[in-house]
Amino acid sequence: MGSGSGSLVWFRKGIRIHDNPALEFASRTASHLYPVFVIDPHYMKPDPNAFSPGSSRAGLNRIKFLLESLVDLDLNLKNLGSRLLILKGDPAEVVIHCLKEWNVSKLCFEYDTEPYYQALDVKVKNFALAAGIEVFSPVSHTLFNPTDIIHKNGGKPPLSYQSFVKLAGEPPSPLTTVYSSLPPVGHLGSCDIFEVPTITDLGYGEAEQDEFSPFKGGESEALKRLDECMKDKWVANFEKPKGNPSAFLKPATTVLSPYLKFGCLSSRYFYQRIQDIYRSMPKHSSPPVSLSGQLLWREFFYTAAFGTPNFDRMKGNRICKQIPWKDDDKLLEAWREARTGFPWIDAIMIQLRRWGWMHHLARHSVACFLTRGDLFVHWEKGRDVFERLLIDSDWAINNGNWMWLSCSSFFYQYNRIYSPTTFGKKYDPNGDYIRHFLPVLKDMPKEYIYEPWTAPKSIQTKANCIIGKDYPIPVVSHDSASKECRRKMGEAYALNKELNGLVGEDDLKNLRRKLDESEREEPEGKRYKQKLIG
Repeated sequence: MGSGSGSLVWFRKGIRIHDNPALEFASRTASHLYPVFVIDPHYMKPDPNAFSPGSSRAGLNRIKFLLESLVDLDLNLKNLGSRLLILKGDPAEVVIHCLKEWNVSKLCFEYDTEPYYQALDVKVKNFALAAGIEVFSPVSHTLFNPTDIIHKNGGKPPLSYQSFVKLAGEPPSPLTTVYSSLPPVGHLGSCDIFEVPTITDLGYGEAEQDEFSPFKGGESEALKRLDECMKDKWVANFEKPKGNPSAFLKPATTVLSPYLKFGCLSSRYFYQRIQDIYRSMPKHSSPPVSLSGQLLWREFFYTAAFGTPNFDRMKGNRICKQIPWKDDDKLLEAWREARTGFPWIDAIMIQLRRWGWMHHLARHSVACFLTRGDLFVHWEKGRDVFERLLIDSDWAINNGNWMWLSCSSFFYQYNRIYSPTTFGKKYDPNGDYIRHFLPVLKDMPKEYIYEPWTAPKSIQTKANCIIGKDYPIPVVSHDSASKECRRKMGEAYALNKELNGLVGEDDLKNLRRKLDESEREEPEGKRYKQKLIG
């Protein structure tokens, strides 16, 4: 075997063949190619203590999506005379072991901006460089390199979408490499190689979950969906907030987000395809709400996240308002388990649990409700639930959106609150979405389906749904809860302004005490509960 002509391509995200610079560079002039994916038990092994089926890090829907994506990658590699080598263990240790065992002169993997990968990659890179192995780690998960944009902006990420778009300019084109074949896999030495496991191989029981996500993982599926979406000429008229959050059977958006999250679809290729359509059509909507605008929002959050220490928490995060959120596990649980008593909110939370996906406007509704709209629970708690259950859960975008929707950063009009009763009704007056995900309400007349507690007893009886017995009483009165939230947000904003953002633990404690005292003076919520049960 010619010395040092082997390449290792390490897949993490970027689970695709098209527009994959790490794969392209690794296979160029190599006599042997080792395509590797490491299954990290932390990420995969069942956690019996979690609140839903899955591991300690991810819900089962996302694990399944990842496995499907790997099976597809393996098939696509086999068609090119290669295969995917699955290894198990701590990714850094496993890759370093492979570099010792195999005759490799190049290590190639996609650059990743997430803190988890940043730490992992330093370890692996240091080992490779010390061993004289060339490391190639290109930016290909995003359209732009966040480092460049932060540099152009004088060392800080731009915090408004408009300034971001101005700085970013046009993204680079995708690679157009088409492979007829790839170099063969070299000798494997003493490394244990596995096939892509099934969820049963990982230790999940057959009946863990009654309904799985309707979205199937993989590059082939991603490209098929992209083609369908491009055939629907609606792309040119895609205005963001207009899609219908209740169109669940054929979701109204492209639903390409999980494919972008795992890199089954290249964002640069997606962007290019959208531009091709725009060119062929005279009239189209312009960003920020168009589809390419959606891709740019993703870039905006990636850049903000990469340039902001502690982006995923309130404390020590310089772009995040310090707010004395309530520590209320009962309210959090009611929200998470779809027991708030607001059918629109509960139906969305059930869809999240079953499908691992919901429309962005539905996400907005439940995030606002949990935080600044009604329950005043910490956005980090909601973020954790989304992070676990969403198949498209993406570190930068998830944290960015939760800060946005809780008015902690990016967006500050806390007086504008999504109504948990009227917002859904606008799109779905008949309540079909609620009937689908909450069959207990399927016979409730449409006049009452968004507020079933207002239905007279005779109607509840006829609909086989007694409120307080078959379906919960609302956990709060929206009118008084949202008024209370607005007041608390106002006080918190005033404190942040007064202390120029430097709000300490004690400042928050004092404000929380002050807010609690004034809340006790107004027992409106209690009166409301009595009236309901009454």
